[in-house]
Amino acid sequence: MTDPDALAQNMRVALRRLAQTVAVISTRHENRRMAMAATAVNSLSLDPPAMMVAVNRTASIYPALSAGGRFCINILAEGQGAVARACGGALKGEDRFGVGTWQDREGVPVLEGAQACLLCRQDGFMDYGSHGLFIGKVLAVEMSDEIAPLVYADGRFSGLQFSECRSESRA
Repeated sequence: MTDPDALAQNMRVALRRLAQTVAVISTRHENRRMAMAATAVNSLSLDPPAMMVAVNRTASIYPALSAGGRFCINILAEGQGAVARACGGALKGEDRFGVGTWQDREGVPVLEGAQACLLCRQDGFMDYGSHGLFIGKVLAVEMSDEIAPLVYADGRFSGLQFSECRSESRA
């Protein structure tokens, strides 16, 4: 039988190898702006358009997301590592919004210069273990022209460069 603590530690180490695009989840709750860096973000459905976000139940943003309302998934660009660090725990509360340029869209903080911003309305959630899984029904999408996301793997941030694929002619 596998020791649960060893299994959890091995999973933690294995997941350091899973490269993920970095996002910042932002919302406003009880007149306070809140933001949290996240990599457990994924598309859920295209019909209707919906996203899924996993948030640790000890995170300060968890009660706000649980209460319902709107939030934004800000998909970070490769030059926004400082925003990721600030919202990943280096800063707390309102101080996180001192890094990067933030605008209000329909009462929700949205990060300027992000790869994409998906404005969502919480459309359900469930708790599983240490986390809550939140469904966000997508209300609006903004995108940059360039595709250059910030990626997180092995405890580090990196850009993701795409090279042009050219098919070689066969004679």
